[in-house]
Amino acid sequence: METKQLKWLYLAILSLIWGSSFILIKKGLIGLTAIQVGSFRIIFAALFLLIVGFNSLKKISRRQWKYVAITSLFGTFMPAYLFAIAETQVNSSIVAILNSLTPLNTLVLGIVAFGIQFQKRQVLGVFVGLLGCLLLVLSGDSAGGTQNYLYVLLVVIATLSYAINVNLIKKYLHDLNSVSITTGNFTVLLLPALIILSTTDIGQKIHFAETQHSIFFVAILGVLGTGIANILFFKLIQMSSPVFATSVTYLIPIVAFFWGLLDNEMLTPIQFFGAFIILIGVYLSAKK
Repeated sequence: METKQLKWLYLAILSLIWGSSFILIKKGLIGLTAIQVGSFRIIFAALFLLIVGFNSLKKISRRQWKYVAITSLFGTFMPAYLFAIAETQVNSSIVAILNSLTPLNTLVLGIVAFGIQFQKRQVLGVFVGLLGCLLLVLSGDSAGGTQNYLYVLLVVIATLSYAINVNLIKKYLHDLNSVSITTGNFTVLLLPALIILSTTDIGQKIHFAETQHSIFFVAILGVLGTGIANILFFKLIQMSSPVFATSVTYLIPIVAFFWGLLDNEMLTPIQFFGAFIILIGVYLSAKK
């Protein structure tokens, strides 16, 4: 399959996987705390990747390990915990929509920190997207009965973290294959995640059925939604561009929204409008 066709296939697969991640986080939070969800997500992904990609670690040079460690912090460690914490107060559908800010942040950081060229239309897209985000935040999460803006801010920080990650990969790790990057990321994070998990009360409730069910959902999230998805995502970054790769967030909210409907989540008209504005902004910023 040609590269042009392959990148669109990767984009579609990633949208389905990551669009389902938000409902898996929500199910994980039923029997686990946000910190436990984030830790288990990293641990399951790390164990899976060490099994399938251990030999790929040999391809990482001493110079590249520094950037592998940095990208693991921004691309996995911070978002894993921030998204889980945010979903304790904000509906999964809203979190997925706010995740659409990632391409906008990728463009802004690319211009400011990495010197990429831009067009006026893309700058307009940034401002349109921010307007949509503001509408979404100010409308409040009426379905969940909360208007805790602090938790919405955590999602925005996570998207900034993703944006830093994709620009770093494109600039410093473009010559390293996606399996090596992903396995290296989680090799770095495995011990910190185990330490963080050990500080929680997981040992006291591991025998509860509710906890075990939640761990099962997070295991799916870790292996499929984090391990396998990151391999595909890093490959997509390398064969396209950071902005195109992060445009997967066009489709993620659609998948997440339908999962939310099945789980009795519903958006208000203002939230629908805010989501629509965000997607217009993302389109303007990513369109060539």
